[in-house]
Amino acid sequence: MTATASRLEDDLVISTERLTKRYGETIVAVDELALRVRRGEVYGFLGPNGAGKTTTLRMLVGLVRPTAGHATVLGAPPGAPAGLARIGALIEGPAFYPYLSGRDNLRVLARHGGVAEDRVASVLGQVGLSARAGDRSATYSMGMKQRLGVAAALLKDPELLILDEPTNGLDPAGMAEMRAFIRSLADGGRTVLLSSHLMGEIEQISDRVGVIREGSLVAEGTVAQLRGRAGLRVRAEPRAEAARLIGELPGVDAVAGDDGLLEVVVDTARAAAINRMLVQAGIAVSAIYPHTASLEDIFLELTTTGGGPRS
Repeated sequence: MTATASRLEDDLVISTERLTKRYGETIVAVDELALRVRRGEVYGFLGPNGAGKTTTLRMLVGLVRPTAGHATVLGAPPGAPAGLARIGALIEGPAFYPYLSGRDNLRVLARHGGVAEDRVASVLGQVGLSARAGDRSATYSMGMKQRLGVAAALLKDPELLILDEPTNGLDPAGMAEMRAFIRSLADGGRTVLLSSHLMGEIEQISDRVGVIREGSLVAEGTVAQLRGRAGLRVRAEPRAEAARLIGELPGVDAVAGDDGLLEVVVDTARAAAINRMLVQAGIAVSAIYPHTASLEDIFLELTTTGGGPRS
């Protein structure tokens, strides 16, 4: 192994090789997954319902045994005590004793995990639940229960946080606060593996993104890498002649038509020159503007049309 490869391996908090989970002979929940999560990043884990996200997270913390392949989490096998002591996780819905207060629920978890009780007040403050800490958790809204779940995941002051839909049930203001909080955790040196179906959430706070479809990783990279190069959208008539003229220009990588618009892969700074050229050629241009595919566009392309892997 080269020195560079060795440094990259040392920088990995989560690494999986051909990780697979089958149920019976016909159901493949996770299919030879290769996942790499680096130290200190927020890694957004995206996929449609049933894609295998939660099964993957459960395998990473040792709640589900893989059928094949292997994983390393914080240098240890999933479920190993040495690794679990440094992991905080919120997977699926948080479960608490309904007749205990939020504070007392966390106290129970702290005692069970050998965590100093003064951490309870600290994490309640971090997630904004101090004012309701003495109320029974049964009276909490869905969003408050999610906050309490995140507080529970933070009790051990973990190096790695694995969060499954942490903004579920939060109102828009609460979602914004949670996004800022998760970003602050990574900026403070923690690593966060964040599973979500909310494109805006992932786009705003993730350093890198992995997209899973039918149990397989179909794309991985920064948001900018996944969105690809910016280009121009042009509405002009006659469209076929406009496409021909634009396609003949140097520096134009591609021209494609969609819903009356031409998608042009070119430096967006050339918009004025392209507009001038079309008008001089007698083409009626009604719109020309820069465009970059949103993460939602890319997600839908990858998960509904069978798009192949990207890097």
